[in-house]
Amino acid sequence: MKYTKLTLVSALCLLPLMTAQAEEIAPSVDEASESSLKANLKRLALEYNQNSVSNKDEDDDYPGTFNSDEQENITFLFDGNIEYATNTMVWLNSLFMEYGKSKTTENGETTDSENADKILLTTDYTHKVWKLEEGIIGPFVSLGYQTEFTTFEGADGDDYRTQILRAKAGMKLYEGKHFKELYAALVEEADFTYGSAIMKTGAEVGYQFEYELREGVKFVSDGYYRRFFEYDKYERTDYEYEAETNNRIDVAIVNGFSFAPFVDYHNAKTRGANKSRADTTVGIALGYNTSYQFF
Repeated sequence: MKYTKLTLVSALCLLPLMTAQAEEIAPSVDEASESSLKANLKRLALEYNQNSVSNKDEDDDYPGTFNSDEQENITFLFDGNIEYATNTMVWLNSLFMEYGKSKTTENGETTDSENADKILLTTDYTHKVWKLEEGIIGPFVSLGYQTEFTTFEGADGDDYRTQILRAKAGMKLYEGKHFKELYAALVEEADFTYGSAIMKTGAEVGYQFEYELREGVKFVSDGYYRRFFEYDKYERTDYEYEAETNNRIDVAIVNGFSFAPFVDYHNAKTRGANKSRADTTVGIALGYNTSYQFF
């Protein structure tokens, strides 16, 4: 545990030195100072969807979003950021929010189920080292805070709210022709969900992909795979691994509005469970996106 954390901390500490050296061996990056500041509303969407959860009755050690089986839901989603860029770096400050809930009544009893509940604040710095024909490659660091709108009931019957600080350090391809983001990183988490912090160390790979099928129609996909290999204490609801992929076909309507059928897949295994659990969501969405250039 100490060795792995030392490796991650060392990578974070050595990053400025790595990037400084990289600038010297990357003459393709222009010397002239250029900068821009943009606000990007990547996606504001209202989704109508249905969930299907595998192994739902096998184990109890899963959060509420893995229990909304075969139910129709309405989900709200917001994904936006403020982007500051120069010829040598990109700094993103992002906010992602989603919430989906359904109510079912059977034999006079009403049950609430959540299929989505996440708030994620992230600040992300990427240094431009190698400039490609389309896109750049370089080291990055990020710090994020993940929480949720509502509490969930733990295995002990008490209510808890997800509260996680997550730091990453790795390498990233940014704004490529089709891969808008492709990265690999070490991850360190401080999980305060159950009170005192649980420290976790792992690794993560992720991507954002876009492909124009024809004018006004494009395939959009994003996802990640995160696996933890060291913890400083045991909590049976902590994930051993987690994978997610979100896929949609955006059909432009007018003035930034789009219509999108989509399929999302989320798979995870907790430390206390015998089997992994998968949540598949299919649906349609009405979305909107826009950008504003400050300079």
